[in-house]
Amino acid sequence: MDLLRSLPLGLYLEQPLTWLHQLDARVKLAWLLTFLVAPVLANTPARLVLALILVLLTLSARIPWRVWRQQLGWLSLLCVFVLILTAIAPDGLSTEHQLRLPENELSLSLPPDTPPPAELQQPTDYRYLLVEIRQPPVNLTVSRRSLDLGLRLATLLFTLIYSTNLFLLTTAPEEITAGIESLMAPLRRFNLPVTEIALTLTLSLRFIPLVLEEIQNLVRSVRTRAINWKKLGLRRAAQVWLLVAERLISNLLLRAEQIASAMTVRGFTSPDSHRVKWHQEQLRLRDWIAIAMLALLWVARFIWGNQL
Repeated sequence: MDLLRSLPLGLYLEQPLTWLHQLDARVKLAWLLTFLVAPVLANTPARLVLALILVLLTLSARIPWRVWRQQLGWLSLLCVFVLILTAIAPDGLSTEHQLRLPENELSLSLPPDTPPPAELQQPTDYRYLLVEIRQPPVNLTVSRRSLDLGLRLATLLFTLIYSTNLFLLTTAPEEITAGIESLMAPLRRFNLPVTEIALTLTLSLRFIPLVLEEIQNLVRSVRTRAINWKKLGLRRAAQVWLLVAERLISNLLLRAEQIASAMTVRGFTSPDSHRVKWHQEQLRLRDWIAIAMLALLWVARFIWGNQL
């Protein structure tokens, strides 16, 4: 078991270097915020278009199929499951009403030998119930509203998760912190510790692989001991896992102390006294093109994507 490779979400793809890698981190942050905010109060076609744009971005960047399959496999299954479950669920509009007039009012007013009137036909092909199966034990109903709710929920889930994942896949942790620090630079006028926040974010992103490594080592140590969990029982098994959790916290605190000591020895007494610039924050032609496309996307969102 290798947690550093088995977890499909939140990994950074170093090779191959795609055009998404070469975009400025601030531009990618703006696109990420767009995919997180644009689905709010948007209609179903707009949400479908946003999900399609994410897929087209992945295809145009020529991300390897092994990475794309690992990223989209479980997420696609989850979205399809949510779509089906929401579509077959009640839509909340199955209200019952009572007629103001008797059903046989017309027949009462006609002579006794008059044949019954023909049933009125639907003037259009509109149907509120798209699928209706009522054959016991199967009772399945899919209405227009339930299908619309399923599409909205599935596309929203896909857009929120995959846009964040694609951003982390093509942006290094140092670029993320540098972009956030650059965007937060005006807050220095209010005496906010922008540099300290960026340094803390960098350390936290770098600390995540250490946490996964410690968990991986502890799980391997438990598996190599071949513990018979059935004989232990629930109480003793809980005690074993509590000991493992205690050891995990102890190892993580030790790692944090080692990192702090290493930074102090190397002169990291304050964020401004020993700073390392990993990336040059400069907008190039491709960044301006991405900004222009982002502006067009927002214009289209406000013109055609508003929810009615």
